[in-house]
Amino acid sequence: MNSEIVFNKDYDAKSIYVMKVYDAQPSNVWDYFTQSELLDLWWAPKPWKCETKSLNFEEGGTWLYSMNGPNGEKIYSLVKYGEITTGRNFDGTDAFCDENGIINEDFPQTKWLLGFTGVEEGTKLSVNMHFQSEEDMKKQLEMGFEEGFKMGLNQLEEILK
Repeated sequence: MNSEIVFNKDYDAKSIYVMKVYDAQPSNVWDYFTQSELLDLWWAPKPWKCETKSLNFEEGGTWLYSMNGPNGEKIYSLVKYGEITTGRNFDGTDAFCDENGIINEDFPQTKWLLGFTGVEEGTKLSVNMHFQSEEDMKKQLEMGFEEGFKMGLNQLEEILK
């Protein structure tokens, strides 16, 4: 059974809140957000594929990856990790960049906070995203973020079954 994805947009607060419950142990869901070989299995919405170039999951570390499209497209992103409480939550800043991790200032950067909570059904994933401006938030959504992120979260659900 697929659990619904809560996807709330608050333009006044320049934030998006996403919540989904997975029928899996929190440690298992955590691994799929923190290990490159597992992230690569689901992070990109099909038919795109995620490919990690480097991942150093620690405070101050980074994840450099590309989303590879069916026609040879490569879109690079860099996540810089902030605070990490192993197994419970972590935050980071996500930005578009080039293949060397040089941030593209023409695109918005997003601050993410991800939480993993054990619940009766398994694991509640909570994602809070904060944007620097309402315009940045709208730009991200216009690029298909909502549809793509929901697809990825549902792909993860299929893998966890």
